[in-house]
Amino acid sequence: MRVALYTRVSTHDQQTLPLQQESLREYAKRRGWDVVREVSEVASGAAGVKRPQREELLQAAKRRQVDAILVWRLDRWGRSVADLVNSLAELEAVGVAFVSVTEALDLTTPAGRAMAAMVAVFAQFEREILKERVKAGIAQAKAKGKPMGRPQTAAKQVQTIRALHRQGLSQAEIARRLGIGRTSVRRLLTLPPP
Repeated sequence: MRVALYTRVSTHDQQTLPLQQESLREYAKRRGWDVVREVSEVASGAAGVKRPQREELLQAAKRRQVDAILVWRLDRWGRSVADLVNSLAELEAVGVAFVSVTEALDLTTPAGRAMAAMVAVFAQFEREILKERVKAGIAQAKAKGKPMGRPQTAAKQVQTIRALHRQGLSQAEIARRLGIGRTSVRRLLTLPPP
């Protein structure tokens, strides 16, 4: 089996990189797998932080240049449960296995695939709980009379917009002078006067 090793450290945790690499090499050797690629990144696992080496490895997996990806721990690969589940689903879709050595999550085995399915269920549960919390927060804010949505900046200038339009200015010129969108100007000019 052709495997790729993926290791990552944050900029504050660089001393574990050799430990991760050696552990993955030993695991691959014990399994009799050929290491065809080793990828190491020094990057935060926080959302929004680019990890180009990981993306390149995912692309290599999609091109079937590797049969499995080995990581030291799940948190070295995934930013969140949702990110982990999505990336594992991508790998599964192209027939590439995934192994996390320290958590003994091995998607090359039936038990490992069952564990991944359970992780997916918990990720979905996490998303549903988050949706419910957001809806409850919005309902509570509405009940307290807090304004929802974008602030009505253009609507506050309806009198100025009408006055400029009466002076013969085009909608585009009004929008430019007031720093608002032409669509807002057009919409407010079609409203009936108060």
